[in-house]
Amino acid sequence: MLKVPDHQVAGHRADCGMLGPLVDDSGRFYKPLQSDQRGATEVAFYESFSSNTEIPGHIREFFPVFHGTQIIEASDGSGPQPHLVLEDLVAGRVNPSVMDIKMGSRTWYPEASEKYIQKCLEKDRDSTSVSLGFRISGLKVYQNSEAGFWQPDKKVVYSFNADGVRSALRKFVSSNLSVGSNADPDCSYASTVYGHSGGILAQLLQLKQWFEVQTNHHFYSCSILFFYDRESALDGCADPKVKLVDFAHVVDGRGVIDHNFLGGLCSLIKFIRDIDDEDNKGANCQVKLGYEKS
Repeated sequence: MLKVPDHQVAGHRADCGMLGPLVDDSGRFYKPLQSDQRGATEVAFYESFSSNTEIPGHIREFFPVFHGTQIIEASDGSGPQPHLVLEDLVAGRVNPSVMDIKMGSRTWYPEASEKYIQKCLEKDRDSTSVSLGFRISGLKVYQNSEAGFWQPDKKVVYSFNADGVRSALRKFVSSNLSVGSNADPDCSYASTVYGHSGGILAQLLQLKQWFEVQTNHHFYSCSILFFYDRESALDGCADPKVKLVDFAHVVDGRGVIDHNFLGGLCSLIKFIRDIDDEDNKGANCQVKLGYEKS
């Protein structure tokens, strides 16, 4: 049975008669194929990437598994439409905390129309894309069974400046969001989610190593997803993951490094590393004072 994804935080949602992605109970994600060149571009990317034997195995893990295309009933009632069939990245997770980050200081592709460029340029300038090389598109953080999820409005997220981005990244790994908006995020799960050997920082650094050498693709308007299990984080087993999604504007790299994506990635890594460093300093301070970090 197809249904609207519970944990989508950005993009068009398949509710209220709108066209959007669907998921099933077998762990597959159905993304409507855009009728213009964008749909064909995304299919071509997945087909090329999936068949490229030169892509290292640990890099493939950052991308959704591609299951081809399929014609299914569209969510907006318009009838059968072609959809990309991908891995549902959060399948099996009950209450995942999720963040969607659009990468690059420039989100339009080289062959875009002047109208599209101006549209993207306005968004890039009004958000942190130009200044930081990335922008947060949406997030939701699970608090507990009583409070549910903390999920700021999209307009609030879009208005983030650098301080807002830093605060959101800290809240993403904090346990005290239900206390109130004025409470300083405690970053209780920073070491588990961001900092440990298999955490988000380590995964981003692996991606960075690849983007420093790969010249096959330029990933315009691509997003990075962060997600982890808050309830498992209490036991130090948050299982944090980094995934890349949205490839409708990928173009041939023509032997040149994707500096647009790489620059944003380096900037994002610095934000995450700073939070992890602050958390480590706090832990060391408490140890010296004879306290345990809660």
